[in-house]
Amino acid sequence: MVQLNGKEAGKKTFPPPPSLPLAVDRGKSASTKMFDLKAWAEYVVEWAAKDPYGFLTTVILALTPLFLASAVLSWKLAKMIEAREKEQKKKQKRQENIAKAKRLKKD
Repeated sequence: MVQLNGKEAGKKTFPPPPSLPLAVDRGKSASTKMFDLKAWAEYVVEWAAKDPYGFLTTVILALTPLFLASAVLSWKLAKMIEAREKEQKKKQKRQENIAKAKRLKKD
């Protein structure tokens, strides 16, 4: 069996955390670096192909707080809409009663 750093090769290893690949922009100066989106995308696709369960777990863990925030904000919005509709119905009922009372006074 092949040994890697004193460990057996059969043990599962995890990829390093995704890093932002940088490319040197040769048009301006050698010290200017910019984000290389294509290299990062290739790295992510390679990571997803090599360790799909780890990739999906990471994506789900990263998106969970966003889903929770979305659910809470949706619930709050639904409650606000319900309260507004209830208030509008209450105002409409009041206006109808006022109009009805005015009609009765005229008679």
